[in-house]
Order: sequence, then C-alpha cells, then structure tokens
Amino acid sequence: MKTYKTQAEVEKDVVNGVLVVDESVTFEFNLSMFIFLKIAGGITARDINAGGITARDINAGDINAGNITARDITAWDITAGNITARDITARDINAEDINAGNILYHAFCCVYKSIFCLSIKATRNKAHEPICLDGELKIKEKK
Repeated sequence: MKTYKTQAEVEKDVVNGVLVVDESVTFEFNLSMFIFLKIAGGITARDINAGGITARDINAGDINAGNITARDITAWDITAGNITARDITARDINAEDINAGNILYHAFCCVYKSIFCLSIKATRNKAHEPICLDGELKIKEKK
C-alpha cells in the first residue's frame, strides 16, 4: 500500500503526466492534478480531480475525471466523461457514458449519451429516474 500525504509527493512520482502505482494507493489529501492515474490496486481518497483514472477499486468522496475505469466505484459524487465499472455506488452521477454492472445512486443520475448496465436503482425514496439526454438506458442481460 502506497500512501501519499501531500501533492508534492505525488508530483515526484508523475512521469509524462501519468502516475503509475503497482499496488493500492491512499491519498491523505484532496488530490487535484490534471494527470492520469493508473493504479494496479485500489484507490482510497477524500476527493479526486484528475484527467483520467484506471484502478481496481475506487473509494472516494468526490471524483471528477475525464474517464474512469474501475472494478468497483464508491463515491459521494462522480463527474466524468466516460465511466466503465463493474459496480458503482454513488450519491450523484454525471457522465458522458456509463458502462457498468450494477449502479446504485442516491438521488440523481444524468448522462449525455447512454447508460448500459445490469441494473440501476436509486437508494433514496424520493429520487429522479436516470436521464439519458442523447442516448438511452439499456439494461444488459446477465451472462
């Protein structure tokens, strides 16, 4: 497990705009850098603001990234261009496209294009149905 306590520590490990970590990583501060994160294990952080994220699992307060690829994502709020994940649990999701297994959102899920998933469900009784502005919601068949 790699732990970063400051952004300066992260900057030392960034090569050509990419932070590569061959294990799980914890950011003990709010990470805000326009870099790409390629993490072999999981990510634990308060807030992440990055160009793109590839990780096994992501557990963060807020995530703001161009593209996110992960096995499981747990976050308060997610804003991203494209999200590819097995499972997503979030308070609010705002994305270009979502391709996931199971999606749990608190109150609001909005995408510009499409949502492809096995299931999607709001965890709050008073919630808005998912919105796909230029695409559609497609529930995939379980294999």
